[in-house]
Amino acid sequence: MKALPSSSSKGPVKFRMPTRENLVPIRLDIELEEQRYKDAFTWNPTDPDSEITIFAKRTVKDLKLPPPFIMHIVQSIQTQLAEFRSYEGQDMLYTGDKIVPIKLDLRVNNTLIKDQFLWDMNNFDSDPEDFAKTFCDDLGIQDPEVGPAVAFAIREQLYETAVQSVAAAREIRMSKKGRRGAEYVPASKAGGTSLDLMKLFNNKYSVVRKRKDWDVYGPMVDLLSNEEVDALEAREERNARSMI
Repeated sequence: MKALPSSSSKGPVKFRMPTRENLVPIRLDIELEEQRYKDAFTWNPTDPDSEITIFAKRTVKDLKLPPPFIMHIVQSIQTQLAEFRSYEGQDMLYTGDKIVPIKLDLRVNNTLIKDQFLWDMNNFDSDPEDFAKTFCDDLGIQDPEVGPAVAFAIREQLYETAVQSVAAAREIRMSKKGRRGAEYVPASKAGGTSLDLMKLFNNKYSVVRKRKDWDVYGPMVDLLSNEEVDALEAREERNARSMI
């Protein structure tokens, strides 16, 4: 079995999701022929691309969507997988401890959830799905769709942080090359992203929750009535159309 990177390693850490399973968060939002398909799920980047077409055809059939949706679903998944794979093999910024904040602000059916907590980016044995299950059990959330949505939100934010870490490592390399050359690049400009990440990752005090932050870090779960959900969805639809 391939060994996973550890927090004690001093060598460069190659890009991957900082979780037990290296899964890609995929988000779809496609509107065709006055029908809209929205979904969010994870995908194994090592699976053959032929599986994408099979998935798209099965989805269109199950949801009775127009056939043109197949091509758009396939293209969207392929584009997101290609972006993920473009980072594979690249170095991530390594600064020792990597504790990052995760924020939840989502609605699943009638359940509204807000929470924030800290996640160890160096723990490659972490499992967002297990965390989400425990989260729902502890808060007495019975809707079976909430757990997967929480896990996806975590994976999406971890993915974004991992991508930022690759960009930060790249900026540091470019900054060093610039200093060796004739042209000097100020660190405040060339390493902006990397410096921000280093401040975040090395802030050991962020692990300790101060008394004034207790309410901020506490989870908030609210059950909305059907009328409140309808009003919220109507407002979201108006906002979405105003941005087109």
